[in-house]
Amino acid sequence: MTDKPTADNPTKSRALTDWVAESARLTQPDRIVWCDGSEAERERLTKEAVGSGVLIPLNQEKRPNCYLHRSNPNDVARTEDVTFVCTPTREEAGITNNWMAPAEAYAKLRALMAGSMAGRTMYVIPYVMGPLGSPFAKVGVEITDSIYVALSIRIMTRMGAAALEMLGASDDFNRGLHCTLDLDPKKRFICHFPQDNTIWSVGSGYGGNALLSKKCFALRIASALGRKEGWFAEHMLIVGIQNPAGETRYVAAAFPSACGKTNLAMLMPPAAFKGWKVFTVGDDIAWLRVGADGGLWAINPEAGYFGVAPGTSMKSNPNAMRSVEHDALFTNVATTADGDIWWEGMDVPAPEGLIDWRGKPWDKASGEKAAHPNSRFTTPMRNNPVLSPHADDAQGVPISAIIFGGRRATTMPLVLESRDWTHGVFMGATMGSETTAAAAGKVGVVRRDPMAMLPFCGYNIGEYLGHWLEMRKRITKPPRIFMVNWFRKNDAGEFVWPGYGENLRVLEWMLDRIHGSAGAHETPVGLVPEAGDLDLKGLDIATEQMRAALAIDIDEWKTEVASAGEFFDKIGSSLPAALREKHRELTNALDTTGVRKAV
Repeated sequence: MTDKPTADNPTKSRALTDWVAESARLTQPDRIVWCDGSEAERERLTKEAVGSGVLIPLNQEKRPNCYLHRSNPNDVARTEDVTFVCTPTREEAGITNNWMAPAEAYAKLRALMAGSMAGRTMYVIPYVMGPLGSPFAKVGVEITDSIYVALSIRIMTRMGAAALEMLGASDDFNRGLHCTLDLDPKKRFICHFPQDNTIWSVGSGYGGNALLSKKCFALRIASALGRKEGWFAEHMLIVGIQNPAGETRYVAAAFPSACGKTNLAMLMPPAAFKGWKVFTVGDDIAWLRVGADGGLWAINPEAGYFGVAPGTSMKSNPNAMRSVEHDALFTNVATTADGDIWWEGMDVPAPEGLIDWRGKPWDKASGEKAAHPNSRFTTPMRNNPVLSPHADDAQGVPISAIIFGGRRATTMPLVLESRDWTHGVFMGATMGSETTAAAAGKVGVVRRDPMAMLPFCGYNIGEYLGHWLEMRKRITKPPRIFMVNWFRKNDAGEFVWPGYGENLRVLEWMLDRIHGSAGAHETPVGLVPEAGDLDLKGLDIATEQMRAALAIDIDEWKTEVASAGEFFDKIGSSLPAALREKHRELTNALDTTGVRKAV
């Protein structure tokens, strides 16, 4: 065996060569294809995918190079119940992760994978997470039998020859092995081995379970690497906000899936905010490190967007709609009679002759959705008309503020500022959000989701929160921490804040707070603006409605804090003492507050 690359094996890495050979012996594919990321390869794989029915061409005049993929109806979301963190001990995985001993997991999945690619093609997909040449960036390689995965990773990462060049002869890369099997849910497992920098996934073709570069590597494995190496891998968007004076500040924001992350990342300023601009650095994942200036600097490790389609419209997110006009893949959306796309919440009436996400004629009277609630679009970030000119900067961008937010009909005000870093970590640690269709299970149930990382933290959540506190010693210029809630409702069930582009008004207040030019008042739970502290010019919203959006209801907060305490109890002894103390302080403050509401 030679270490020199050949036409069939283009890598200089002996470790990669050996691992591909070992995987091939296990899965027994008919052929092996090393993906190079070229345009010719994209055209060839797309033609193959269309020929086999994996992709369906859309109207190429309306949407050039756009295609539809329909997944198995039993395989339409992340399956957290069969997602495992396989650490040497259960304690290392913690109470928020399913755990399986590494030896047991390898044995179970090896038995399922044995001969699973017979009659199929094995795609070897080298990719880079992060800008090419960045010291933040890391190499991964996914082996898969899914041509859909190969084409999707090409969109979502810097894939192909550039990744092999970056890897060189090194053995330092994430190893991801994915086999679709027969998509039987009983044979579905997504297993992460942090100590081995390895992911094995079987039985699913859905993006979150099969695109191993994304949640699996960039969050679960990377979060464990970040703890070891002294950085953060977070479920956060990164957005640049430029004021009329030309000054740009960057914020990172953590939201659970389907809670408006992509909308905020691609925000369109309201008409009244002339001269303001918003630039997308990333819409889903951020890797943050301490810079030479003592602040936090962030990169987006991805190169594309895997967004939730329903609810995306020219009103809610015009930049996302423009991003999917060409070179995009759609999964489980509905299609029109002329080969275009449609989904609920597109703000376009459902046309006659729709084909639903299962490929059947859709009946408006059926009561069923035409597009699956978790249907997706996959599109390159270069398609985004407001992509930041610094999206590929090797050092990333400096972060002025960190925002936590969820979907809450009550309790949480429109915006809340922490008093200090520890209080901000406490706010993130106790964050709750109503569940959405992005994960299998009931929708609308409030669950604790610390830093929006509940499904994605690759190790013990208590130690993860401890890592956040410990990093403060290294961050000499910490960003300010805020909480937001765009989804609060009144007693009639109506949203009290218009959201979408109007959210820039809240971001402006945050930046003004950082610069000391905006007001706020103390409440037991943190700092909240008065209704008049926000710039509401051009917005038709009653004062009482603003007060409702910013209200702190003491009784609701007592219930909230009691629920947070129960979650802390579940975490157990690994929970940092500083967060226990913050919980006691807040409980006491609420008990001694004489008024029922503070506004």
